[in-house]
Amino acid sequence: MNRRNFFKKTAATGAATLLIPEIVKAAMPESSSTNESQLHYLSKGETILFQGDSITDWGRSRRDEPTPSTQGQLGGGYVLFTGANILANNPEKELKIYNRGISGNKVFELADRWTKDCIELKPDILSIMIGVNDFWHTKTHNYTGTVEKYATDLDKLIKDTKKQLPNIKIVILEPFIVHGGSALDDTWENDFAPYRKAAKKVALDNDLIFVPLQSVFNEALKKAPASYWSTDGVHPSFTGGQLIAQAWIKAVL
Repeated sequence: MNRRNFFKKTAATGAATLLIPEIVKAAMPESSSTNESQLHYLSKGETILFQGDSITDWGRSRRDEPTPSTQGQLGGGYVLFTGANILANNPEKELKIYNRGISGNKVFELADRWTKDCIELKPDILSIMIGVNDFWHTKTHNYTGTVEKYATDLDKLIKDTKKQLPNIKIVILEPFIVHGGSALDDTWENDFAPYRKAAKKVALDNDLIFVPLQSVFNEALKKAPASYWSTDGVHPSFTGGQLIAQAWIKAVL
């Protein structure tokens, strides 16, 4: 990165840092995602695990995978921003933060690797963002799954996890789109909406924390265009990653 680009990126990050809390507050009234009984107080030595697809993966280092809380292991997206905030504000708690997102994953692919990439890590907080590929791959990869399969698979994954880790706190991040993104066509708005609704229903039915990211990104679009928040309408930009991080923190901690 040359000097000019460095200062441009730094300026954009500074502007986003000031703007994002305002957006999150407007999009997430206190009752929209959680309640006081669901908020989590971090205890010493706890483990936080982020799971999902490419939005979570975001270039994380597989080589660094065994070691929690390293920059390489956390990737370059919202998990890094969320984790950095948590670690910076809780240095005395010796928290362990893992990223086990894998690009392209759908719910059933999470389930296929769940013992190794979740249960064996014994997380105290489990955060899941999954769903965009369960829809997108029906358009681009000849995937024949349905929204009903998505909901059933996600509900089963949650219930199985709670049986094996009864004290776990689970967070569901709403799958979202950023309207106006280059990867989207006119069918996305109506056809993807049932997946968002299904994720929320699974969260509510299982008494989980739900982070309403579609509302957050819709609010963000009032401040800046899609290209500011997302690279293509599906994957967040670094400012979009900051937006997700602040929404997660508001909902969970």
